[in-house]
Amino acid sequence: MLGACVGAAGTNECMVAKLLLVHSPLVGCATWELVAADLAGRGHEVGIPDLTGTVIAGPPYCLRQAEVIAHSASGQPVILIGHSGAGPLLAAAGSLIGQVRGYLFVDAGLPIPGQAWMDTVPADLAAQVRQMADAQGWLPPWPRWWGDEVLAELLPDPEARRHFTAGCPRLPLGDGCRLAGVAGTSPAASADAADGGLRRPRRAVAAATRAQIAPAPTAT
Repeated sequence: MLGACVGAAGTNECMVAKLLLVHSPLVGCATWELVAADLAGRGHEVGIPDLTGTVIAGPPYCLRQAEVIAHSASGQPVILIGHSGAGPLLAAAGSLIGQVRGYLFVDAGLPIPGQAWMDTVPADLAAQVRQMADAQGWLPPWPRWWGDEVLAELLPDPEARRHFTAGCPRLPLGDGCRLAGVAGTSPAASADAADGGLRRPRRAVAAATRAQIAPAPTAT
């Protein structure tokens, strides 16, 4: 397998980097599977860290998620590519990996030091999310937030829709860990499992799940 060839400016040197496609902790690996298959078919080495287990295991979510992403690098140079709520996790994961050649944010959020997602959204959206929680503080899987009609519009293929939905975990309501200090300085400088990707579904899913990419991504 090849990876993305990342060259230093003004040189002809090339270092192969593995592409890590990081899904939002609110959903599952199916977000990236079509893109991963396309990239692999073009000769790139690709990985999709599975963050669903980190939500089920309980807090601290962000540190565990950063560790899972870092473990997926397998000691190789990587380009971290995050979708939606994965965006705030990339800096923390990168600080653990130490060999990050680039970051790509695909309709993704950025870390906001000192704040969790619930601090940054309109009050009506935060209230809507809180109302969905059960007595133990758990939210239903993300696809159930929007209803069948909205999800069918986003993912018209019934089999793809079932596959995507089956991979989405229940989610904790709590704020979890907050961003500490400057993004990228420590694993704590990340978003928790409820960060970033709690947004309107059209933007959160369509950009990556139904993506048809042309050239393979390179570092920016």
